[in-house]
Amino acid sequence: MPKDILFEIGLEEVPARFLRAAMEQLKDRTAKWLEASRISHAGVSAYATPRRLTVLVKDAAEKQEDISEEVKGPSRKIALDASGGWSKAALGFARSQGVSPEQFTFKELAGVEYIYVTKNSDGANTSELLPEGLSGIVSAMTFPKNMRWGAHDFRFVRPIRWLVALFGRDIIDLEITGVKAGNVSRGHRFLGTEAVIAEPAQYVETMRSQHVLADVQEREALILDQINKLAGEKNWTIAIKEDLLEEVLFLVETPTVLFGTFDASFLNIPQDVLITSMREHQRYFPVFDASGALLPFFVTVRNGNAQSLDVIAKGNEKVLRARLSDAKFFYEEDQKLQISEALAKLENIVYHEELGSVGDKVRRIRAVADRLALKLGLSESAAAEVSRTADICKFDLVTQMVNEFSELQGTMGEDYARKAGEPEAVAKGIFEHYQPRFAGDAVPSSEVGLVVSLADKIDTIVGCFSIGIIPTGSQDPYALRRQAAGIVQMVLEHKLTISLQEIFDAAVEVHENLRTEKHFTPELRINLYEFFGLRVKRLLSDNARYDVVDAVIAAGFDDIVAVVGRSHALMETVKTRPDFKITVDSLTRVSNLAAKAASGAAVEPSLLNEEAERKLYETWQAIHTPYREALSARNAAEALRILSGLKDAVTGFFDSVMVMAEDEQIRANRLALLAGIAADSRAFADFGKLVW
Repeated sequence: MPKDILFEIGLEEVPARFLRAAMEQLKDRTAKWLEASRISHAGVSAYATPRRLTVLVKDAAEKQEDISEEVKGPSRKIALDASGGWSKAALGFARSQGVSPEQFTFKELAGVEYIYVTKNSDGANTSELLPEGLSGIVSAMTFPKNMRWGAHDFRFVRPIRWLVALFGRDIIDLEITGVKAGNVSRGHRFLGTEAVIAEPAQYVETMRSQHVLADVQEREALILDQINKLAGEKNWTIAIKEDLLEEVLFLVETPTVLFGTFDASFLNIPQDVLITSMREHQRYFPVFDASGALLPFFVTVRNGNAQSLDVIAKGNEKVLRARLSDAKFFYEEDQKLQISEALAKLENIVYHEELGSVGDKVRRIRAVADRLALKLGLSESAAAEVSRTADICKFDLVTQMVNEFSELQGTMGEDYARKAGEPEAVAKGIFEHYQPRFAGDAVPSSEVGLVVSLADKIDTIVGCFSIGIIPTGSQDPYALRRQAAGIVQMVLEHKLTISLQEIFDAAVEVHENLRTEKHFTPELRINLYEFFGLRVKRLLSDNARYDVVDAVIAAGFDDIVAVVGRSHALMETVKTRPDFKITVDSLTRVSNLAAKAASGAAVEPSLLNEEAERKLYETWQAIHTPYREALSARNAAEALRILSGLKDAVTGFFDSVMVMAEDEQIRANRLALLAGIAADSRAFADFGKLVW
């Protein structure tokens, strides 16, 4: 009869940021172990709180499934000796499979007879497998950081303090780091006591009676319900940031929402400063009125019940008051610092030992930004604003506020620059040059912020690549992948006419001019292209098949806007026009034969002596210019429509013309014609990569 399995790992408090991944990992490893062990079940659920990781398996079979498998041995020729008896090879096979030769049978496979043996294996009892299985699951788990404790060599995210391991009502004989499994769990650290888990199915309810909501979804729903109820009662808008909600969710076992207040005089500090202080340092949710203005209240979640909430609120208010007082002091002190003084301090901050100080980086950003502004055709006034923004874009790094709240870099720069009398475009550009800060973040909206952001990011990438810091596997300490993805996103969303080559050139030239030690090998640009190619490929893969992506990437991705357009147009055509396969086959055949053409060969019209080849030449000449113009205008759909107009002429050509004619001149001329068409075709995509 099936039984439930319960396995709870009781721990010292685990960092909230580790818990969801740990919970999913425990669930996944348990499910895979059950599958590998041939133990059928009705589903695996996982639970987690700061003090426990738990997995519950419903209706696990009492024993493994029996198996019967057929194993192939040596061929008859090898299995039998000259006298017709079993050879050493056959006898060795029998021993390795634990059977006697009398159990052999012969079967033919691909015209050759082999010996086979059928092995039957009875499944073991689940109760016998669970101790080693659960121990192995725990030992195999990985975490961003591990601990050792006591005299144990075993490593885990936090010390294990108790274990609950049940198969039905029976305790599983299991011990890890001297902790023996039982049926006794522990409730909330202050509100609960030890509790006996009579059987796995009672786990969630038993823990609830001990003030522990083990179910993560139930805890989240309760937090959101309480926050929304409070917002409705007070007519507030409570900003729920997903990552903060996630952290709070794994900080509590019994969530109770409460609110507090702070002195309204603190509202004179920029709103972002207050919100950051509340969210990042205190794990508080900020409160706004209907118009979006910050109110002097905060909302937090207590790990406990509703008793003495007024006392808890006052304690939180006291802590927040100290935090905001510090922020107010830093803010007022920072405004006494002149921008020129801040820039001078950047010379003493090491950016990288091989890339100089932050001051050196700022000078490179300015030089790269000036080149990009020229390439993009910015007006004289806009170019001047770009230069000024680039000059001062990092000055807030030496302010006390950014030193305390690093996530406010750019935000404080914008505020301080505006107060120092800098032009609005410059102040805004300082904030925007950090965008996009993460995947899904907005790109700079102004051309000033856009250009400086491009310059900053490509300077970082080229600098790192030039000294051998190239992301590999999971290693990317300077977030180069994110910055490259940001460049791709900015070029695409603003439909910039600048190419990757021009962006690379601007940064490489500046590094060559401003750095005394040279690290610029011919492979630098190759590495940059490969690196950005992967970012573009990932972008295209979100909306297109892998073969479509490979096809358009093969035609080049220097123009990011163009390659995205070609990908969309080709994917749409492949999806909606089954007859397009004929066009693809024709163009692929053209490209294959064109590879035999002499390099740079031109078509001589007078040598086109057959009607089909003259028609192909005339059709190609008619579409060539409008096709190339459509590509240049980034009108990929129109370009593909025009290119598809070659289908009938190409099909007729191959039906009636012998390309590899005996006459050398005619053969070379026909190949040159195909080479010209292939060059046009390959400017859109390598159609041979499409899979039908």
